[in-house]
Amino acid sequence: MAEKLEKDPNDWVSGDDPMTDAQASYLKTLSEQAGRPDPTERVRSKAEASELIDEMRRAAGLD
Repeated sequence: MAEKLEKDPNDWVSGDDPMTDAQASYLKTLSEQAGRPDPTERVRSKAEASELIDEMRRAAGLD
């Protein structure tokens, strides 16, 4: 099976751009599934949102 290669969000050219609406929506959904507070008020960048999505997916048992 091929290894999945992912670029570190901190290395993204657009990583410092504001979190997208899609990311915010997904984070809200994941936080509900993981039983955690909605984190979207404190997330400021696409890279930060991406990292938190990965964390929330693990907490919700989706990874």
